[in-house]
Amino acid sequence: MSEKARLKCTIYVGGLDQAVTMQTLAEAFVPFGEVVDITLPKPDLPNSNDAHRGFGYVEFDLPEDAKEAIDNMDGSELYGRTIKVAAAKPQKDSNEGLGSKTAIWEQEGYLAKYAVSEEDKLGAEDGQADGERQDPMQGLEELDVAGPKPE
Repeated sequence: MSEKARLKCTIYVGGLDQAVTMQTLAEAFVPFGEVVDITLPKPDLPNSNDAHRGFGYVEFDLPEDAKEAIDNMDGSELYGRTIKVAAAKPQKDSNEGLGSKTAIWEQEGYLAKYAVSEEDKLGAEDGQADGERQDPMQGLEELDVAGPKPE
């Protein structure tokens, strides 16, 4: 199964109580279809007493099952807490975005969004070469004097 197809079959489940286990999630979501995989990410700190980070991912065999689970379980209660169920988003690359060690302007996503085409660069250079560039202060010489202009 491709990564894109797999993502359509995966849902995010947030707001989980620490008592929730993989078995609990399996039992809660099996009525909507065959559950292929369940992931409960562990905390980043190795000495933390938390079993998981308060959210997890449930992967179904079919995308229709995932949609059905989202429609029926979002806003429901599990272990006394209201859970958020939504379609899973692709994991961000660790070299993209603000948490990266690479300068934002050197990242591919930034360049794709804000890059200037060669055609635009050439147009800007031609405009400067033709003398179209004017002094922005031109015509503002006497604006520091208040009142009507003397004749």
